[in-house]
Amino acid sequence: MPMRPPFELAGVSVTAGSQATVELPVSVLADHTPVGLRVQVLHGKRSGPTAFVSAAVHGDEVVGVEIVRRLLNVLDIKSVRGTLLVVPVVNAFGFLNRSRYLPDRRDLNRSFPGSSRGSLASRLAQIFLDDVVSPCSFGIDLHSAAVHRTNLPQCRVSPSNPNTLSMARVFGAPVILRSALREGSLRAEAEARGVDVLLYEAGEGLRFDEMAVRAGVTGILRVLHQAGMLPSKGIPKVKNPPMVCASSQWLRAPAGGLLRTFKGDGDVVGAGDVMASVADPFGAIEAEIVAPSDGIVIGRAVMPLVNEGDAVFHLADLPKRGDAESTVEDIAAELEASPLFDEDEII
Repeated sequence: MPMRPPFELAGVSVTAGSQATVELPVSVLADHTPVGLRVQVLHGKRSGPTAFVSAAVHGDEVVGVEIVRRLLNVLDIKSVRGTLLVVPVVNAFGFLNRSRYLPDRRDLNRSFPGSSRGSLASRLAQIFLDDVVSPCSFGIDLHSAAVHRTNLPQCRVSPSNPNTLSMARVFGAPVILRSALREGSLRAEAEARGVDVLLYEAGEGLRFDEMAVRAGVTGILRVLHQAGMLPSKGIPKVKNPPMVCASSQWLRAPAGGLLRTFKGDGDVVGAGDVMASVADPFGAIEAEIVAPSDGIVIGRAVMPLVNEGDAVFHLADLPKRGDAESTVEDIAAELEASPLFDEDEII
């Protein structure tokens, strides 16, 4: 069998059956410290798809960085088919500053396709899109909620793209949410270039969440196996199919004050259920947040202080209430029971 040709990235040649860290220069800080985009290239001996896994497009979404760290610890280059590009931290500027944004206050995930003559965000977006995303046939982008919010593990898919829906079903997070593409987002620009991107959302900004991490690592391994890039050994199958939710809505605080929540991540609620109350510090006035319809809580605020109009609960519509309750409970139990992956489990 002839040897696969090497994978070329930024002037670095990675031979088949090896892996290397390649740094793509992006910019320098004010003190002239260089900042780059570091990509771990796993170039398998045997042919297969080219795919990417990325985290920290928003710099404060650190749960994805931990997912990537564990993923790299369990992957064995001898078992990889095709080529996998792994970027633990896309937005190094935000990551270092513990901020969602870049120093120019721009959101990287609204800056695609980017430009070499644009803002810092625009330049980083172009480098990531052209050098990492475009050579791939698909990718998985890892996100979390913003600071002071948390998300139930979920996959976001394009409403009109059956490929991402198939990937999400294989990934196996409790909820799949159909989410429209936004102008300037990585998903939108990648899809325009023929690259299917599955978005995984879980956990809270600047926090680790063990369940979110385990679900993320397992889901990525499942998708890579389904694509023919990994063998099946050590990768658990999906036992409980995810729920596919067609739409969602945010429930907002009816007044400012102290927030007491009665529902948590993954809770299934019925129309009319009291989900939280907001009271003023004197205890004289109290307002309730009531579920307007049946749904499942896929995101919520974790700060006990709110202003009037603040988003408190992210409620997704339910296909069937009974099925939703059992699905979330079963998947949570499965993740709790599963051991952490060790380096010798994936071969």
